[in-house]
Amino acid sequence: MVSERSLDVLRAIVTDYVSSREPVGSKSIVDRHRFGVSAATIRNDMALLEEEELIVAPHTSSGRVPTDKGYRLFVDQLADKRPLSPAQRRAIEMFLEPSADLDDVLRRTVRLLSQLTNQVALVQYPSFARASVRHVELVIVSESTLLVVVIIDNGRVDQRLVEADHPLDDDAVGSIKVQINDDVSSRTVNAAAVELMNRGEKDAAGEPSALAGAVRDVVLEVLGHYREDRLVMAGAANLARTEEDFSGSIFPVLEALEQQVVLLRLFGEMQADQLGVSASIGRENAPFGLDETSIVTSGYRSSAGEIARLGVLGPTRMDYAGNITAVRAVARYLSRLLGVE
Repeated sequence: MVSERSLDVLRAIVTDYVSSREPVGSKSIVDRHRFGVSAATIRNDMALLEEEELIVAPHTSSGRVPTDKGYRLFVDQLADKRPLSPAQRRAIEMFLEPSADLDDVLRRTVRLLSQLTNQVALVQYPSFARASVRHVELVIVSESTLLVVVIIDNGRVDQRLVEADHPLDDDAVGSIKVQINDDVSSRTVNAAAVELMNRGEKDAAGEPSALAGAVRDVVLEVLGHYREDRLVMAGAANLARTEEDFSGSIFPVLEALEQQVVLLRLFGEMQADQLGVSASIGRENAPFGLDETSIVTSGYRSSAGEIARLGVLGPTRMDYAGNITAVRAVARYLSRLLGVE
C-alpha cells in the first residue's frame, strides 16, 4: 500500500512533470512543495512509488516521471477538481450562443474546447435515430428547382435542392408532398427511412415520376445523415506542439484520428465516473492504436434526449485536472444550449 504522503508526492511529480516536461527529483519537490520533511524522506517515498510502478526513471541518475499507472491513480484519486476561471466561463458563454444549426453549434464547441485545453477536441454527433419526422415541406423556388425541407420533432431542420428535368407543376408537387408525408410523418427516423425504402421497392414495380424518386432519395439521404454516428474534430495541430511527448512520429496518431469508427468505438467503451467524466490513459488505448495518448470525455444530451460524448485527446503528459474541468463544463453548457438543462 502507498502511504498518504507518497500519494501527495505522486501528485507533485505529476503536476511538476506536466508543467515542465522535465523529470522531477526529490530536491525540486522539497523546494517547490511544503512537505515539511527532508529530501531523503521524499526519496524513500519515491522509491516506494517506483516499486509500485507509479513512477519511473527515464535515465540513470535522473528524476522520475509518471507511468500510465501513475497517471491513472492521479486521475482516479488525486486530481483536483478545479473550478472554471472567469475567463474560461466568459469564453464558453461567448462561443456557445444559441443557434438552430446543430452543425454550427458543434463546430464552435470543438473549436472552443481545443482552445481551452490546447488538445485535440472531439464531439460526437447525437444520434437522432429515435427522433420523429414532423413534416416534409416541398417549395418550388424556380421553374425547375424544388426545395425539400425535412423537419424533425427535436427542432432540427434540413434543406436540400432537387433539380427537375422539366418545368414543375403545382399539382404534381402537391401530390408528391402528400405521399411523402404519409410515408414519414410522425414516424421515427429509423421507421421513416424503412418506409421510404419500401416505397422505393413498390415504385420500382410501377411507373413513379422521376421527381418523386428524386425527392424520396433526398429525404432518405437526410434521414441517413441523422442515423449515422460521426465526430467533428478541431485542434489536430496541437499534436505538433507536443511532438516531443511521443516516442516516435505523431503520424500514427493522426491516422487513428481519421478513423472515426475506431474513435467512436473507444468512446463507447469508456466508463464515466460519478461526475460523468471518463478518462482512458496510455496503454489502455493500445487496441485503438493510441497507446501514447490519453482521452478525457464527458457526456452531453441532445434536445431529443440522446446522449453523446465530447472530449479531448492528447499525450499522456497532459493537464488532467484542467482538461477534466473544461470537458465537463463544456458538456454541461452544450446540454443547456440544446435545451436539456
